[in-house]
Amino acid sequence: MTTDITDLTSSQKDYAIFLPAISGFFATYIGKQRETGNYVDPARLPTAFNEGVEGMNWLNDQQGYFKYKWSLYSAGHANLDLSKPCAKEDMVRHRDRKNTLLLGDSGGFQIAKGRWEGNWKDPNDRATSKKRKQVLEWLEGTSDYSMTLDIPTWIIHDKNAGAKTGIQTYEDAVNTTQYNNEYFIKNRTGGTKFLNVLQGSNHQEADQWYELMKKYCDPKQYPGEHFNGWGMGGQNMCDSHLILKRMVTMLHDGLLEPGVHDWIHFLGTSRLEWACVLTDIQRAMRKYHNPNFTVSFDCASPFLATANGQIYTNNIMEDRSKWVYKMQPSVDDKKYCSDTRPFRDGVLQDGIFEDFLESPISSKTLMKDICIYCPGDLNKNKKEGKTSWDSFSYAIQMSHNVWMHINAVQEANRLYDQDIYPGMLIQEKNNRYVCRDIINAIFSTSERGVQEELIESFSRFWTGIVGTRGFTGKRAINSHTMFNNLFDFTDETANNSEDTSQDQDDLDLDESKLEDLDESNDDK
Repeated sequence: MTTDITDLTSSQKDYAIFLPAISGFFATYIGKQRETGNYVDPARLPTAFNEGVEGMNWLNDQQGYFKYKWSLYSAGHANLDLSKPCAKEDMVRHRDRKNTLLLGDSGGFQIAKGRWEGNWKDPNDRATSKKRKQVLEWLEGTSDYSMTLDIPTWIIHDKNAGAKTGIQTYEDAVNTTQYNNEYFIKNRTGGTKFLNVLQGSNHQEADQWYELMKKYCDPKQYPGEHFNGWGMGGQNMCDSHLILKRMVTMLHDGLLEPGVHDWIHFLGTSRLEWACVLTDIQRAMRKYHNPNFTVSFDCASPFLATANGQIYTNNIMEDRSKWVYKMQPSVDDKKYCSDTRPFRDGVLQDGIFEDFLESPISSKTLMKDICIYCPGDLNKNKKEGKTSWDSFSYAIQMSHNVWMHINAVQEANRLYDQDIYPGMLIQEKNNRYVCRDIINAIFSTSERGVQEELIESFSRFWTGIVGTRGFTGKRAINSHTMFNNLFDFTDETANNSEDTSQDQDDLDLDESKLEDLDESNDDK
């Protein structure tokens, strides 16, 4: 099966927008090839890559093998000094800003993981003051929308991170986030629109956080300097019950106003069912309150999956079932190093995959383009590794996975519009109701009491809409148990893979394994 959907911007329609969280490892290929022209040896490129490495850049609507105008990139793994050239970030620094939209993540995850060391709760600490200034300048210089520099509340459960950052209590996280917000408001120059990030690991914390932080979106308190929308983190991004309550509160607080607060982003959201839920919210808000309202969500799954040796092969989206991306360990065998069959033909003919949805990337790829090393070949470290892949094998499959993920999100919405439902978004045991109908009813009235009563009357329904990290309306599951719920595997060894719903900043850990893939793949 070959697809002809190469313009994913046009096929986006009015769905909530998925933002691929661009991997620094992947972006390096785009930028370095632009700089040197031979970062990837021309002889290494698939012969059908007529636009070279640049063709894998979906932000380039003139040369990309597929087009998609939206993405996210994190300050957490960026070179924050914009006064110096940085080829590996050219994909985001020198994109066509008129025809693309970049959401910049602030890197607060780096603080919560203890990677940006310093006494963050001390406003006068030199190291953190410098970093805070650099983050603000980087966001304003690169991004159309940006996250504020929040401190996720789960940092308090990591003693090592607390010792490195000085954030050891919930109050520390709140106070530091407030200081960062004040700093951004006082020093912003208008280069980007800021989203006020909400945190909290349960309903009580989330409510407290909102009440303390909502003032930063209030034009009356910060005229001309207020933040321009919302970023949903912690429990706020994966608990439909809490999300709907929060949005009703925001509406009645006057903090979702047209032309003032037009954007809301959900961090680290992978589930296909949630792509439909967020579209329901966007459509209802546009219909009844704010015609410009936009909902977006991101994840790093296409990149993390490749780092774990996985490739997207297809999607499972049957009526009244769990909807998942289907993934498998990708082909890795030196016997294919001279195999000139198209990639899809090879993996299907040899029974490696039962099915495989072609992408604009895989359709240009041969078996030998992925399995590049032959028996006896030495890698650049003068060693014979166990793998047939080099580092560019990863980059090609990352690009394929990005197209697959975006297309899957759009296909989920297309099917949902045709009344083909994910099992968790429809209830038929007693009275039949669908998620979109409930959400539409909630926002169709302006009476707060009616809205809240509707939300509460369907509390059991919301509990059944499981969030990306395992959160439901009433309980939480360890995030590391959720990988298999997001994806369908055909090989038991894949069950040990990490949860791909984690924040983009956490990709740095996985990419550290890929910095010299020709050597590290020996242990793949």
